Amino acid sequence: MESSHYEIESPQADRLIWIASEISAKPQEIHPPLKEPFAPLKPIRQWLDGIEISDRDTAHVFCSVIPAQCPFERTIKFLGRPILHIPPLCKLNPFYDEVVGLRFRSLCYLADDCGEDISPYC
Repeated sequence: MESSHYEIESPQADRLIWIASEISAKPQEIHPPLKEPFAPLKPIRQWLDGIEISDRDTAHVFCSVIPAQCPFERTIKFLGRPILHIPPLCKLNPFYDEVVGLRFRSLCYLADDCGEDISPYC
């Protein structure tokens, strides 16, 4: 492996700038393309992301069927004291982000395109 150094005079000041570069005699190694990870649910996710909201009634159905918060989160109390907390289990759903995105697109369609009040869905 050879290395060479160059001197360049800076026009702004009377300083020298040192640039060191390494020249390799070996050609660049070629790596095979990386394999795409196994994702059997990817087509369903893409389908859910590709649903376009263009009908007011469909947007109302999506907004009323998809909850705003996870309905499974609970705090179990005994004599007024919490004894058990069940965390939100919706995050375990592999389509959670896509379904929440569908609800958000429905709300945006109703608010922006239809001019409706979406406060009943919040």
